[in-house]
Amino acid sequence: MKTLITFSLIAFFALLANANESDFRLGVDYKLIDNPLPVKKDGIVEVTETFWYGCAACYNFDGPLNSWASRQSDDVNFSKMPVTWGAIHQLHASLYYTIEALKLDPTTHSAVFITMHKEGNFLSSTSEVKDFLKGFGIAPEVAEKYLDSFTVKQRVNRAKKNAKQLKISATPVMIVDGKYMIEPRGSYNRILQVVDYVVDLQKPNS
Repeated sequence: MKTLITFSLIAFFALLANANESDFRLGVDYKLIDNPLPVKKDGIVEVTETFWYGCAACYNFDGPLNSWASRQSDDVNFSKMPVTWGAIHQLHASLYYTIEALKLDPTTHSAVFITMHKEGNFLSSTSEVKDFLKGFGIAPEVAEKYLDSFTVKQRVNRAKKNAKQLKISATPVMIVDGKYMIEPRGSYNRILQVVDYVVDLQKPNS
């Protein structure tokens, strides 16, 4: 009898999981983007998070999202795209791309979140950003050179153009293959479940 009850519970939770997955609906849990971004048809699904360092939800989402990204197979490529709505967003986007250009350890991005949301330093000026990078061994003149570089400015402008095309109005938002958008609704775990569902949906078309 005990074994029968155990199998019944397993079957129940399996059905519940499938029911929850089947509840993911186009236009409700995820939506088609009106003017999608072009992506390569190379068998790899591109998943992008649009974020802002100053966003508390992005800070809280960072850990679960990094854990999710570490579990993905080679046919899923994850990247981040900072928003560029105003001057402060563009400064923080420049910081993001400077960290990338300097090839600093990826944990540096998490350190930016901690500096802002735990230590109360919002990095609201170029001098504060340079002081932050100094803590990672980057001299102020080197930091300034990268922050003002053509490459970083070009990447910020591309992010601005893409965000405008995608009509990004909130963070964090997940984009799958430039075609589908998952907005920040429900728990972080549910958001990532929707991402997994849409990734599997898109794989045959990537």
